[in-house]
Amino acid sequence: MAEWCHNPWYGWHGRGRVGGGSREGRRRVLPSLVPHAKLPSPQDADPSEVYRPEAGAEHGKLKTDYRNYTAGPLLDRVYNTYLLMHTHQTVDFVRKKGAEYGACAQRRMSIMEALDLLDNVVDESDPDVDFPNSYHAYQTAEGIRRAHPDKDWFQLVGLLHDMGKILALAGEPQWAVVGDTFPVGCRVQESVVFSDSTFHDNPDTKNPLYNTQYGIYQPHCGLANVLMSWGHDEYMYQVMKFNNFALPQEAFYMIRFHSFYPWHTGGDYMHLCSNEDLRMLAWVKEFNKFDLYTKCEDLPDVTQLKPYYQSLIDKYCPGQLCW
Repeated sequence: MAEWCHNPWYGWHGRGRVGGGSREGRRRVLPSLVPHAKLPSPQDADPSEVYRPEAGAEHGKLKTDYRNYTAGPLLDRVYNTYLLMHTHQTVDFVRKKGAEYGACAQRRMSIMEALDLLDNVVDESDPDVDFPNSYHAYQTAEGIRRAHPDKDWFQLVGLLHDMGKILALAGEPQWAVVGDTFPVGCRVQESVVFSDSTFHDNPDTKNPLYNTQYGIYQPHCGLANVLMSWGHDEYMYQVMKFNNFALPQEAFYMIRFHSFYPWHTGGDYMHLCSNEDLRMLAWVKEFNKFDLYTKCEDLPDVTQLKPYYQSLIDKYCPGQLCW
């Protein structure tokens, strides 16, 4: 059973859902796994050619159909989420949230309990899915498992990566939880989603200090020294660090920056990157293929998969954790 650390999360609930529509009748069981891939080592990682959904449209959806921010049935919801995000995510806000959640003093629960909470979260910034994030966690993990059967820690990253979205059940608005991340405290780059139409009411855009190429940062200072817009990436990274997850640094890095699309996909903000960031970029790109291209309406049989992933949890991050 989950236990509170110091203060309960105001507004937390285990019933009802945050975001999205009905999921009745959606679940169809995926085929069983067929491991078939070799894995790069952390030392020489390079985006793998093993798992290439873009080559075959595995689930009937082409690569170019993902992350469509110009048309689609969910576009209004997505745009409004980013409009609020780009209005309210400021240097002061990010620092405030980092201080509020960085001590991981909200409650105690296991990884599987947190994962079950994602049954109640539908990401309102995502143009590709309208089903609970718990399914997406298993889809991502299973995609990695197919391609990298000998790298169980990487599979666990797939399961964990969006777990920070439980903040949406703690009373946080979705614009402070989901969506692509971006650095605050410096000029917004063009590859940030809706950058040309959503930042006009952000007070940081009126501060000259925050509107140069480097802003408050030094050249090649490293992303670890950059304030990213607050959300599930940074929160889950802090939870992992606080609870001493027994995972390699690549895992921590992928969790922390997997939503930083303007960097790992857009190619922007390289002027802030250290050599370590550039080394890790290959891992983030490798992870991104599974995070993005495994999304489909064929929902996994969670009951069948849970025992395997519980074994990984027991190995790398067991027991009751502080959140």
